[in-house]
Amino acid sequence: MNVVEPIRDIEKIEEIKDVLLEKSQRNYMIFLVGINTGLRIGDLLKLKVEDVRNRKHIYIKKQKTSKVKRFLINIALRKELDKYMKDMTKDEHLFQSRIGTNKPLSRFQAYRIMSSVGKYVGLERIACNSTRKTFGYHHYKKYKDIALLQKLYNHSKPPITLDYIGITQDMIDDSIEKFSL
Repeated sequence: MNVVEPIRDIEKIEEIKDVLLEKSQRNYMIFLVGINTGLRIGDLLKLKVEDVRNRKHIYIKKQKTSKVKRFLINIALRKELDKYMKDMTKDEHLFQSRIGTNKPLSRFQAYRIMSSVGKYVGLERIACNSTRKTFGYHHYKKYKDIALLQKLYNHSKPPITLDYIGITQDMIDDSIEKFSL
């Protein structure tokens, strides 16, 4: 199994946004919602317009745990979502498949989108879960509150969260980089 990484470099995040926006508003929005909410890709793909339109929070019955969680839609994301949903009906999936009527994008197609944009910008270990990990990585770097992130992710212990978002690997790499005999 390949290890999927967070996108650590803000410039790479901006580059990915630009590439995705140039090709597809939908693909750009999947990425944007993912990195700004930390939602799992399975939860993102199930969203309908009515779950987001005119709401400050997204309420999701978490796919993995079946618990209902509330996720704030920040102001910047709200503006982007409003533009994106302008011509959509409330019953449409937020991330509509181009195949079939009113079907969500498949998880496999989302993987292909994220993997290919990652490779395009020179990042090899990027896939669907990278948006969730990117959210966590940058949230931790900004606030240094592992307990909050652990709760958000519903992880049982802080080391699980640190491993998940790549902080443990960063610390290992840094220690080896500065170590010399």
